[in-house]
Amino acid sequence: MHLTHLSLSNFRNYSRLELALNPGPTLFYGANAQGKTNLLEAVYYLATTRSPFADQEQQLLNWDALQPEEPLVVGKIMAQLESGRDRQQVEMRLIKEQQGNRNGFRRQALVNRRKVRLMDLLGNLRVVMFIPEDVQIVSGSPAIRRRYLDITLCQTDKIYCRTLSAYNKVLEQRNALLRQIAESGSGLDVLPVYTEKLVQLGSQIFARRADFIAALAREARQIHYEQLTEGQETLRLQYLPRLQANDANRLDGTGLDEAIETGEWLAGKAGIERDHRPVDEDRLKNIEQHFAASLEMLQPAEIASGTTRAGPHRDDWRFWVSGRSLGSFGSRGQQRTAILALKLAEIRWMTGQTGEAPILLLDEVVAELDEQRRALLLETVKQAGQALLTATDPTMFTTDFLDLATIIQVRAGQLQQEKRPANES
Repeated sequence: MHLTHLSLSNFRNYSRLELALNPGPTLFYGANAQGKTNLLEAVYYLATTRSPFADQEQQLLNWDALQPEEPLVVGKIMAQLESGRDRQQVEMRLIKEQQGNRNGFRRQALVNRRKVRLMDLLGNLRVVMFIPEDVQIVSGSPAIRRRYLDITLCQTDKIYCRTLSAYNKVLEQRNALLRQIAESGSGLDVLPVYTEKLVQLGSQIFARRADFIAALAREARQIHYEQLTEGQETLRLQYLPRLQANDANRLDGTGLDEAIETGEWLAGKAGIERDHRPVDEDRLKNIEQHFAASLEMLQPAEIASGTTRAGPHRDDWRFWVSGRSLGSFGSRGQQRTAILALKLAEIRWMTGQTGEAPILLLDEVVAELDEQRRALLLETVKQAGQALLTATDPTMFTTDFLDLATIIQVRAGQLQQEKRPANES
C-alpha cells in the first residue's frame, strides 16, 4: 500500500496543502509546533476516523477558518492510494455549519468521490502509528487498551467493526432500559430481548479479541525475546475479558485470576479463520452460554446501578514481563521496549491478514530509543513499503537512512523538499 498524494484543506495549521509522496521513508523535520505531527495525524484520521490527539473533531479544523463570521467551514483530508489491487481516492470532510442559533458539526466520508458510511471508510487505508504516548497502552486505563484493539481490528475486519457498532447501540438501549426498570419498575419483560441480542453480538467480539491478542502475543513475545532483550526477558500479553460474573470494579486478586482463566479459555475455544468467520459454531455457543449466565447472575445489581456489568465494553488486557505486571512494576524503559515489540508485532499481523504492509507513521519516537532499538525500528522502516516520520533533528538518523529517505523541512505549515538536511554537506 502506497499513499501517492495527500491533500489538506482547513486542517490544523494547513489552510491548503497538496503533497506528493514517494514510496519508502519520508522524513518531515523542523522545530516544534510547525505542523509535522499534523501531517501524520491527517493520515491516521483518514485511516481510522479518529484522532490520536484531539478530544473533539472540531479541534482539527483550521483556527483561522473558525471565525464567528464564517457560517460554514469545511475541512478536508483527501488521499490518493495505490495498492496491489487498484487505485482509489479516500476523503473525509469535517463540516462546521450554522444550525439555527447554534453551531453544528458533522463528518462526511467519501471513497472514489462517492459518499459512504464512516464505517465503510475503514480498511481502505491501513496504518500503524508510533507516538511517545503509546506507553499509555501499558500504564493507562482499560479504555485506552480497548481503543487500541478496536482501531487495529477495524482496519482489517469489517465484520468486527459492524458487530462492535451494533453492540454499542444495543448496550446503550439496554442500559436505558435498566434505568427505566429501576425508576418505574416497567420494562422487565422486555429486558430478555435486549440481553439476548447483547449476548449474541458480545460473544462475537469476545471471540475476535481473544484470537487477535493470542496472535499478537506470539509475535510480540518472539520480537521482544530475540531482538529487543537478547533473551533476557520474556513478554506475555494476557486478555482479561469481562465475560465472567465477577462484579468487582477492578481486575485484581481473585477477580484477576478468574479473568486470566477466562481469557485462556477463550483463546483455546474461540478460533477465528483469516476471513473472520467462526470456525466452530459450537464454540461460539459456549461463549454465549457463559455470557448469558453471567448477565443473569448480575441482573439485580445491573438494575440497581442502571448499567451492564459484564461484556466486552469492560474488557481489559495487560502486559507481563518475566512474570511481573509491566504496568505495576515495569520501568519506563521496559514499558517502551514492550510497546515497540507490540507495534512491530502489529505490523507483522496486519501484513499477514491483508497481504499488504500498512503505512507506518512515526512521530518523534526515534529520539526516545537507545541505539539498539533505534536501529531495529529504522530497519523495519526501511523494509516497509512506505513510512512517514517526524523529527526535530535529522542528524539522529544515519547517513544510509537519510540517503534512502525523502527529506522535507516543515516551517509554519510550509514544506520544502531537500536532498539532504540543511546542516549536511
